[in-house]
Amino acid sequence: MEQVLGISLTIVNFIIALSVVVFVHELGHFLVARWNKVRCDSFSIGFGPELVGFTDRHGTRWKFSLIPLGGYVKMFGEADIANPGSEDNEEEEDVEREMTPEEKAISFKYKTLGQRSAIVFAGPAVNFLFAILVFFVMFMSVGRPVTEPIIGSVVEDSAASEAGLTAGDRILAIDGNTISRFEDLQRVVPLGNGAPMRLTVQRDENVIDIVAVPRVVDETDAFGNPQKRALLGVSSSGETRMMVRHNPVSALGLAVSQTYIVVEGTFVAVGQIISGERGTEDLGGPIRIAKFSGQAAKSGFANFVIFMAILSINLGIINLFPVPLLDGGHLLFYAIEALRGRPLSDQAQEWGLRFGLVLVLSLMVFVTWNDILQL
Repeated sequence: MEQVLGISLTIVNFIIALSVVVFVHELGHFLVARWNKVRCDSFSIGFGPELVGFTDRHGTRWKFSLIPLGGYVKMFGEADIANPGSEDNEEEEDVEREMTPEEKAISFKYKTLGQRSAIVFAGPAVNFLFAILVFFVMFMSVGRPVTEPIIGSVVEDSAASEAGLTAGDRILAIDGNTISRFEDLQRVVPLGNGAPMRLTVQRDENVIDIVAVPRVVDETDAFGNPQKRALLGVSSSGETRMMVRHNPVSALGLAVSQTYIVVEGTFVAVGQIISGERGTEDLGGPIRIAKFSGQAAKSGFANFVIFMAILSINLGIINLFPVPLLDGGHLLFYAIEALRGRPLSDQAQEWGLRFGLVLVLSLMVFVTWNDILQL
């Protein structure tokens, strides 16, 4: 019974987390579309049959749908090229042939290239702004963990021991990048994935450079999940200022910086996977996201909200990949349109979107299989 309750809570937390970041993403599209006077016919959280909804005074149908794995904003005049021959598409083609000047004025298709690009880009952009807002509020209200970057102990026969690091050393920089907290060390070292690192260290009154090669080891994270991680083999001295709350100005700067750090870390990890430096087992899908959302919720409301911010950033990044079907794919089409002076043919866009659909579905199957193996 307890296990069933735990699984149920995990599913509920997953649906809440995903629904929030999807709502934020689609709200970006919706607000910029409305700002550009595009009529929005529906705003859905989830896909498939409608569960519950209402229609606002502008004629937009706001609804929750059966399958909570995404969402969409349906805009007037937005061709459904991904589903050619569907009943909805045929109806829309009829509408396009009979469009009046008034209808063209509220149609997505007849907006300028700049307006269409802004509407598409707004989804990922608002995902990043949402993360900045979450970090901003958290750094002011809850605070930010700050631990002095001083080594308390060195694990015997570890990479740190081999490099000559000793207890009491203060890490000033790694590969020229300033280390101001022990938390920075914990973030930067795993990103290197075992590559040699030049550590600038203050030892007594001297500043010296030490080259260390972190070792990639099998370990478990704070929630007991197995993972491969590059480690130096050092622990903090425990000299900490605990959770430091910040004023609005410094909190905003740190929030932007933290969002950039997550984006940079994601791109570094993806680049390492593409180049073969990192294994694909780190790629996760819906099952792993559900598991992490449940674990984050159990560890406290603040951690759950921060998890949603990180999930929002990753949703924004994924949608900017230049893959047809994703926002980045549409932006790629618009870039080609800008260079050619005219859009690609409907047939070319249709084949591109079909390719994107196959690619996205294949990736979903792969990451879901990864999730199952992790379980």
